[in-house]
Amino acid sequence: MNIEPVNPSTKNPPEQFVGDVWLDMIAVPHEDRQHMTVGLVRFAPGARTAWHSHERGQYLYVTQGIGRFGTRDGQIVEVRPGQTLYTPPGQEHWHAAAHGTFMEHIAMTENGDEPKSTTTWAEHVTDDQFNGA
Repeated sequence: MNIEPVNPSTKNPPEQFVGDVWLDMIAVPHEDRQHMTVGLVRFAPGARTAWHSHERGQYLYVTQGIGRFGTRDGQIVEVRPGQTLYTPPGQEHWHAAAHGTFMEHIAMTENGDEPKSTTTWAEHVTDDQFNGA
């Protein structure tokens, strides 16, 4: 048993995010058979991910603010603190903070067999897509 080291917050890259989005890793695999990663992600108002999918799906537990989550079919849901959003394996989606509020969520993702291909990134979400137009 051990206390995990505290790592500095990292700003997520502009190739995959619009606006200020910060990540604090909570848990990463230590052994070969472990696959779960957990991170605390903080979005500035209106900040968002690019379109992406996860090989084995993802759980997002909102802790603060209002999160907006969208899918390719145009569905947008707002998620509030205490609610968990599940995205199934391979479903393209995006997450964001609603306009006018910060949003924080805990992201729980199971790595694929090749961790670098766990998340597949695509193009940025347009303003119209974000706004549901």
